[in-house]
Amino acid sequence: MITLRKAIARGHADHGWLNSHHTFSFANYYDPNHMGYRSLRVINEDWVAPSKGFPSHSHRDMEIITYVLDGALEHRDSMGNSSIIRPGEVQRMTAGTGVSHSEYNHSKSDGVHLLQIWLLPAQNNLEPSYEQKSYSSSEKRGNLRLIASQDGRDGSVTVHQDVNFYGTLLNNGEQVTHAIKPDRHVWVQVAQGSVVLNGHLLAQGDAAALDDEGTLELVGKDNSELLVFDLA
Repeated sequence: MITLRKAIARGHADHGWLNSHHTFSFANYYDPNHMGYRSLRVINEDWVAPSKGFPSHSHRDMEIITYVLDGALEHRDSMGNSSIIRPGEVQRMTAGTGVSHSEYNHSKSDGVHLLQIWLLPAQNNLEPSYEQKSYSSSEKRGNLRLIASQDGRDGSVTVHQDVNFYGTLLNNGEQVTHAIKPDRHVWVQVAQGSVVLNGHLLAQGDAAALDDEGTLELVGKDNSELLVFDLA
C-alpha cells in the first residue's frame, strides 16, 4: 500500500524569520492523523531568513538530524560543539538526557533551506552525543547512499533507532530501486525536484509511505533530491 502525503496538505507556520512546513504534527500544528510514521516523528522543511536563527533551546530523548539543502547554518550546543552545516553535510545529535543548541544563518543576503528530522530513539536517557559528516553529490548521484543507520556502517552517522536513511540525487530519467524486506516500512521525502515513485508523480515537499510493498522504484523527472527512510 502506498499512502501519499502531498506538500500542500502539510502544516505551515510563517514567523517572518522562519518559514516552516510540517509533514507531521509539530508545535501549534496538530493533526491526529499525522503524528509521525513508525519512529519518524518530525520532518520540517525550513527556510531561515538572512541574519536570523533559532535561539538556544532544549531537547531530550530524540534523535535529531539536520540536512541542509541550500545555504550555511551555524550550530552551537551545550556539549561544546560548534560547526557550520552546508549542503552535502549531515548532522546527527542525540538529545538523550538533555541538550541545548542554537542554529543561526550568518549570511546577510542568503537564506538557509533545510530539513529538520527527528526520530524517536529505541531507548530513553541516552548520553547526549553529536556527529557530522559530508556526503558528496557523486556518492548520491543515481545511487541510494546510506547516510544514517543504527550501526554506523558504510560511513553513515549513527542513530539510536532501527532505521536505514538514504539520500539520492536523480537526473531526468535516472532510476534507482530498493528492495523492501518483509515487516519493513519505507518513507520517501522529496527534498527538491520531482520524481515518479512506483507510478506516482511526486513534487518538492511531497512524501509517500510504503507498507506491504516489496519494491521501491524511483525515476527522476526534474533534477531531484530524495530522502528514503527504511524503518522497522
